[in-house]
Amino acid sequence: MDGRDSGAPEDDPRVHRHSNKASERDTGTGGHDGRGETKEERADRRWQELLQEIRVAQTGVQILLGFLLTVVFTPLFHDLEQTDKTIYLVTTVLGSLATGALIGPVSFHRIVSGRRVKPQAVAWASRLTFTGLLLLLATLISALFLILRVATHDSYVPWLVSGVLVWYLICWFALPLWIRVHYADRS
Repeated sequence: MDGRDSGAPEDDPRVHRHSNKASERDTGTGGHDGRGETKEERADRRWQELLQEIRVAQTGVQILLGFLLTVVFTPLFHDLEQTDKTIYLVTTVLGSLATGALIGPVSFHRIVSGRRVKPQAVAWASRLTFTGLLLLLATLISALFLILRVATHDSYVPWLVSGVLVWYLICWFALPLWIRVHYADRS
């Protein structure tokens, strides 16, 4: 009879896994982050949080891209000035890139799932998501610029779009960074 069949608790891999988590929590080693989580538990939590964030951004970018893809088939598109057509093409490419970056973490997870690289997968998926948000920002600003140019042809359009860009930058980056600096646990 080999050691695995002996029934001794020290031979049970589940016990080792459980006891390692307990020792990681107790000693502060192995990925302890102040929440009593192991490295793997933290990766699982961060992955779930990231998925929730991606769901919000994906919906918005997919609706925007769907709208952009239909514009070229409208009669008004062919009457646009070349500058407006160029802005449209740039906007559509930006929307496609944003969609790819925001859907990328799903594919990433599918491909690396079960390979015991979740902490690294979460880090890379987070980078893809942040890149997708930057591309979404560029898509929204470009689309707004195009719509207001076509709708008004007024000289205030760049100023209005700049104001919206500042608002996005405050909401998406400045405020979270300010909160991070002023309220983050300094321990």
